[in-house]
Amino acid sequence: MSGTSSKMLASQFVEKPWGSTELPAIFGDTRGRRIGEVWFTGSSELPLLAKYIFTSEALSIQNHPSDEQARSRGLPRGKEECWFVLDAEPGATLGLGPKRPVQREELREAALDGSIVDLIDWKPVSGGDFYFVPAGTVHAIGAGVSLIEFQQNSDVTYRMYDYGRPRELRLDDAVAVADTEPFADPRSRPVDPTHSSILVAGPPFSLDHVIANDSNKRPRHRRRWVLPIEGEARCGDLRAHPGECMLVEPGAEVSVTSGRALFGAESELD
Repeated sequence: MSGTSSKMLASQFVEKPWGSTELPAIFGDTRGRRIGEVWFTGSSELPLLAKYIFTSEALSIQNHPSDEQARSRGLPRGKEECWFVLDAEPGATLGLGPKRPVQREELREAALDGSIVDLIDWKPVSGGDFYFVPAGTVHAIGAGVSLIEFQQNSDVTYRMYDYGRPRELRLDDAVAVADTEPFADPRSRPVDPTHSSILVAGPPFSLDHVIANDSNKRPRHRRRWVLPIEGEARCGDLRAHPGECMLVEPGAEVSVTSGRALFGAESELD
């Protein structure tokens, strides 16, 4: 795709049992559907995926394999992801890792009898929080959360527990790749809305928080996924606003003219 024109990515609304019938006005009317995710997709498969997530109920407790683990299972890639929280209702939480070190058999038994809900470390969350979720991390997004997720473009999800919903579980796979230690990732932190900062330096991807008039420091030689949080971002004649995603080709100049945006990129920033 390198060398083609920068463009706006299409919005794909994805229904989920834990989704919401009421989204922010920028996304329009759900027509009563429970929309859980809004994906930004191109005409061909991209290695990275940006999406919005909206929860009215808790997501399943799950994890994902690393690239190496995925390839050993005949899959093209694993899945690492990160979350930029836009809004959270009072008392909303994110589940990340166990509260204490656990044995794999204990993790399996807890998933089978439902006590895994109490085993997971549920962290209070508010708008502006950022979390990087490495492969293997047992995790879940609680109810009442709106966030932007940036991830490797992989649909491999190992559900461990799904609150009785009639969906497939992949417990053996999940336990096999699970990180059994408490979550601790130094990239996870609140984001200062008044300053630009590198949130993830890669690999497998990078993510920048960019404020208005501070875009000239970003890597023009890489393909970028630009997601405005507030205001507007521009690339030539293209204009992107909150609720949209612009795919900017290597060499193209992009700027945040007002507000702030997330810039995702392949590989690492330099």
